[in-house]
Amino acid sequence: MYLNPNNHALDGGRASSVMEKECVAQLAQMFGWSTHLGHLTSGGTFANLEALWVCRELAPGKVVLASQQAHYTHARISAVLGIPFRSVPSDSRGCMDVTALEHELQKGDVGAVVVTLGTTAAGTIDPLPAILKLREKYGFRVHVDAAYGGYFTLASKLQLQVRAAYDALAQVDSIVIDPHKHGLQPYGCGCVLFRDPSVGRFYRHDSPYTYFSSEELHLGEISLECSRPGASAVALWATMQLLPVVKGGAFAQSLDDCLEAAQALLQYLRSTECFVPVLQPSLDIVVWTVKAGTASEASAFAKRFFDVAAQHDIHLALASFPRKMVEPCGAIKVWDVEQVTCLRSCLMKPEHLAWMPEITKRMGDALSEVL
Repeated sequence: MYLNPNNHALDGGRASSVMEKECVAQLAQMFGWSTHLGHLTSGGTFANLEALWVCRELAPGKVVLASQQAHYTHARISAVLGIPFRSVPSDSRGCMDVTALEHELQKGDVGAVVVTLGTTAAGTIDPLPAILKLREKYGFRVHVDAAYGGYFTLASKLQLQVRAAYDALAQVDSIVIDPHKHGLQPYGCGCVLFRDPSVGRFYRHDSPYTYFSSEELHLGEISLECSRPGASAVALWATMQLLPVVKGGAFAQSLDDCLEAAQALLQYLRSTECFVPVLQPSLDIVVWTVKAGTASEASAFAKRFFDVAAQHDIHLALASFPRKMVEPCGAIKVWDVEQVTCLRSCLMKPEHLAWMPEITKRMGDALSEVL
């Protein structure tokens, strides 16, 4: 950070540019790609913007589809880029509904489908293998937003259906992953990867005052961003030297610890007479609701518990989910409204596993206080 290298051109970030290329290659290899085009970005949002921009260049005027549980940024990015966007209904598990997707594809105007591996709200996994089969029939680009869940491809304790989605990643067209989530980096570090390096042709531009010290491809020539901090690449490189992104390593074990912590919290919730898990966690995000006479009462109780838990230094999140996702758990008798506010916890630090007895004790104390 003191040297302030610029990873736009090799001239301004000679060592840090090499480090960035090494990091990106290792991330691509993690998904089964030996050939790729990619670079670090300022975050997941900009990484997704670049991926959808390439989709637009390859299929001008075509529609981008994403599920109702996909991150809101895809609709917003599409608006910025002038791409027609439509939302695909999710099923009761919070995953993209494949039947609804095919209905949209039959309209014949779809250029790309955004598949989410690890939705931000509930950590759900879209059915990638089924979507890839539809690609064979209808011909569209598959972009995977794995900003949150990408690193879990290294985990050994995934459910079979979730594992199948990760095992299919090598077949997609582009992937976004955020090292500033499970990759242990500060904010300001995202990554976009393309399976086909030839998409680099869309980035081509001329700069009269850079790109003169080397005949090699400069990172600025495959990025929409201009000046970018080399310090982010150096930090990520150092982390990946200490904790390589390989199956069976210490980093992969930390992801399994997060999955175990989520299961431990799930077990605690099931032991109470008040809380009911909404979904079986696919990753390390747990969502639960409250047994109540009406959906409105469940939301009100969740909000009270959220406030009281914070006083016990248990900081949760609130998330609104549609009736079709929550109703199957049977916690709510009468649906006076179609959305319910649920409680959400993200067990994304391996230390959460060791702390779970203390966490659940404090949650129990907060629950007693609310009751």
